[in-house]
Amino acid sequence: MTLIKSISGIRGTIGGNVGENLTPIDAVKFASAYGIWLKQQRDKDNHKVVVGRDARISGEMIQNLVMNTLVGLGIDVIDAGLSTTPTVEIAVPMEHADGGIILTASHNPKQWNALKLLNAKGEFLDAIEGAKILDIAESDAMTFVDVDNLGKITKNQAYIDLHIDEVLNLPLVNAKNIEKARFKVVVDGVNSTGGIAIPLLLERLGVEVIKLHCEPNGHFPHNPEPLKEHLGDLSDEVKKHKANFGIVVDPDVDRLAFMDENGEMFGEEYTLVACADYVLSKTPGNTVSNMSSTRALRDITEKHGGTYEASAVGEVNVVKLMKKNKVVIGGEGNGGIIYPDSHYGRDALVGVALFLSLLAEKDMSVSALRKTYPSYFMGKKKIQLTPNLNVDAILKTIEERYQNEQLTTIDGVKIDFSESWVHLRKSNTEPIIRIYTEAKSQEAANTLADKFIAEIGSIAGI
Repeated sequence: MTLIKSISGIRGTIGGNVGENLTPIDAVKFASAYGIWLKQQRDKDNHKVVVGRDARISGEMIQNLVMNTLVGLGIDVIDAGLSTTPTVEIAVPMEHADGGIILTASHNPKQWNALKLLNAKGEFLDAIEGAKILDIAESDAMTFVDVDNLGKITKNQAYIDLHIDEVLNLPLVNAKNIEKARFKVVVDGVNSTGGIAIPLLLERLGVEVIKLHCEPNGHFPHNPEPLKEHLGDLSDEVKKHKANFGIVVDPDVDRLAFMDENGEMFGEEYTLVACADYVLSKTPGNTVSNMSSTRALRDITEKHGGTYEASAVGEVNVVKLMKKNKVVIGGEGNGGIIYPDSHYGRDALVGVALFLSLLAEKDMSVSALRKTYPSYFMGKKKIQLTPNLNVDAILKTIEERYQNEQLTTIDGVKIDFSESWVHLRKSNTEPIIRIYTEAKSQEAANTLADKFIAEIGSIAGI
């Protein structure tokens, strides 16, 4: 059982001991710290925060604790109820709110939950802001308002519909072409809020929708990370219904993956590649993704005359570099699309609309579309951390061993070889070391990952 305080928010497992897990007391403590920090940012009489959640089982409990803590600080709350991470992100500026909180542990299993914290722009806090909140949480300097100054809670559960309106109004979303294409699509909503939002978007676009695991009850039918090994049901349904393709999202709907008409994965790394190909064909410019993402985005960007650059892992790092480089599209290779013309956050709804626009324009199957892109294969493995593992020392040893290769050390250690790369880093969201590799074949990518797992084991004596 674990409590992780990082750039990705306050994340932990439900139950257990205070300070070691995400208990009710920890939820109140960190919500209090966020509220106090928020009030320090803008000196005014009234503050407002948008709060939404995914459908995981602990969501209602954590949301009630968080909202009423903010009320105790004199902060008004907009209760967005069952929502998505990108929906809350766009709701914050729509409400002219001072911030937002999304209660979701993203792709983590059902025993996890988290407080993901937003600023007044509806964007994730950076490391400096996060550190200030952690300092407040560990101090005794928490003062609440008296009874006459309590905040109030207002329900507004229209934001998924408003979010869909915003997506459909994007100039590059070609709703007419999509409707003419008469697509049939299977949607795996992993029994969370994607089961609400994605079918609604598709129906507005004239797409025939077959729902799979779209009941938002929080009982995830499979591991909620949208990877091939978890998606046998989706593959079967796509083939059974002779669908054009399948869509799967994670519980909070900021990650997006596609499955082709044969029930084979399009590749979550290629979600961003395809959407970028479409956007760059209409609005040439630069792109950004994180260091653990495929080289294919670089190739597609350069094909369209743009420049590609990689950031450290973490959405806030990607967004920071995107703004600096004035990119037209960016994101993360885990299926996270960030399209600045909409907002600076990973958004599966935007990704679906852009992908459908591309597919309708190309008038080809999803499998044929995949063959038009450079072919790279990725391995994603991990090593469970134990208290005796010194991750920093292990990574320093790796860095020294490979000092004659092309190294990047802004986030763990990434080693670029001529036809492959490996990225080793400590996760922001789980107690693991992530080992990401990419090569010209799946076998080569897996072999490279296994080589470094063995090397880390040797260094650590495990």
